[in-house]
This record gives sequence, C-alpha cells and structure tokens, in this order.
Amino acid sequence: MSILLPTISTSFIVLSGILVAFGWYAIAKRQIEKHMKIMKWAAICATIFFITYVSRTAFLGNTHFGGPDSLKPIYQTFLIFHITLATVGGVMGLITLRFAYKKEFAKHRKIGPWTSIIWFVTAITGATVYTLLYLIYPGGETAGVLDVIFGW
Repeated sequence: MSILLPTISTSFIVLSGILVAFGWYAIAKRQIEKHMKIMKWAAICATIFFITYVSRTAFLGNTHFGGPDSLKPIYQTFLIFHITLATVGGVMGLITLRFAYKKEFAKHRKIGPWTSIIWFVTAITGATVYTLLYLIYPGGETAGVLDVIFGW
C-alpha cells in the first residue's frame, strides 16, 4: 500500500495548522496585513488537504487500523474525536473567513481564536492518526469510510 497520498494530505493539514499558529501570532502583534496573507495560505493548505483526502477516500477508500486489537477501541475513539474536530473546525473556518471577507471584524475576532484552537488541535490529531496508521503500525486493509471509522 502506498503512503504517498496520505503523506501529501497530512502534510497539508499540518502546514495549515502551523500557518494558523503564525497567523494568530501576527494578529497578536497587530500585523494585520501579514495575518491576512498567512491565513489565506492556511486556508489554501486546508483546502488542498480536503480535496486530497476526499479524492483518496472516494477513489481508494480509507485504511483500517493495523495495530493490535487491544488498541483498536482507543484508536477508533481517537479517530472519531479527530473527525468531529475536523468537521467543526472546517465549518468554523469557513464562517471565520466569511466574517473577515465581509469585514464583520467584531464577529471575526470573537470566533477566530476558537476556530484557530480547534484547527490547530485538528492538525495535531490528524498527524497522530497518520503516524499510527502508516508509521508505527502497518496499515490495515482499505475499506469504505464508515467501515474504517467504526472498525467494522
């Protein structure tokens, strides 16, 4: 099984998380233009991640956990936590970006820090899932997304 596509998609989610952290730092220093540029790149990287991940899932399926059966329930719980965070973070990211582009800065400032924290944790948990699936344990069989999420 090739890990090229998972490596590419994971690299983009991690890069987006790093850029969000730098963007947060820039706005804390009141570097508004720098913040805007960094966050645009963070959004682009998150979008590339999403397109790569969805394409891989649609055409190739997802990878079952290949580690010991005793760790499978812990992994499945962690995976569901990651997917929930990624979904919430993605939706919040779109809302946060919309507020920025519509110049609704009070709303943007209110939701932005929460969105950043959720996305940063999403990037960390995404990298952890990748590490467990492809680096620490050999990847299991490829199957449909629901089969993999729930361990069927």
